[in-house]
Amino acid sequence: MFPSLTERQEYILSLVIQSHISSGRPIGSKTLVDEFDLDVSSATVRNEMALLSELGYVVQLHTSAGRVPSEVGYRYFVQQLLGEFHLPYHEQQMISHQFHQARLDLSQWMQLAAAILARTSQGASFVTMPQPYQNRFKHIQLISTQGRLVLMILVLFGGSVKQQMLTLAEPLPQARLSVAANRLNTLFENAGYDDIASRLSQLDTLENEVARLVLDVLRRTDERPFANIYRDGLVNILEDEGTRQAVRVLEERTLLANVLNETQTPDIRGVQVVIGGDGRWEELKDCSIILSR
Repeated sequence: MFPSLTERQEYILSLVIQSHISSGRPIGSKTLVDEFDLDVSSATVRNEMALLSELGYVVQLHTSAGRVPSEVGYRYFVQQLLGEFHLPYHEQQMISHQFHQARLDLSQWMQLAAAILARTSQGASFVTMPQPYQNRFKHIQLISTQGRLVLMILVLFGGSVKQQMLTLAEPLPQARLSVAANRLNTLFENAGYDDIASRLSQLDTLENEVARLVLDVLRRTDERPFANIYRDGLVNILEDEGTRQAVRVLEERTLLANVLNETQTPDIRGVQVVIGGDGRWEELKDCSIILSR
């Protein structure tokens, strides 16, 4: 529960946050009056900022300095004051055109998404492939390469594609491999790890060998959610005071994967904001992460 604010205090808090995000510096009352052409005096704004400070929404780092938003202030802004924002139509069209021009390769789409997000937000971004709560089988291909070597191409729901080499006991013609792949596609459609494991007894030797490799891929994929993280925009935050910690967070893939996994719940859609680690991640105490699914 937040301490109640007047409409003017809410407005001043939002201006402090916007100005601080833009400049990275403590914000004083005169700065707000000049920058936003307010129709009240600096003294009035200074008094309101003092009240915001008493309520814990802003903090004064030094006696002679301006104020910066506190974690509580950011939370109030995000939960109570921040409305929806839509990109201008011409920017939406430009982004759609960029994705249209990209090759139909999921990794290129992810890297492009990270670049566009960083450019649009003027911040650092990271993007992951869609992550289901449990990986499920969608399609498989078996391709004869050389002698006993077979390339298995496994497509999972969500668009993830896994490639794995398989060494057979003896060389088999492509026609035999295709028959096995077709049967597995029929038998394992939309199946998860447990469903596939329960049907191994229904398979012949070749199908069983392939199915066990599929199970191994599913197990490793489930154990390492968000293994591929695409990043961009580090240069956008190099001048901020908290740069070193923010860069450390972006470089720490295990931490990012943990945050993404812990915040992925079926009942939450749209935009989530993790402020100061939400009391769960000490490494994020000076950072905020905006998530969208």
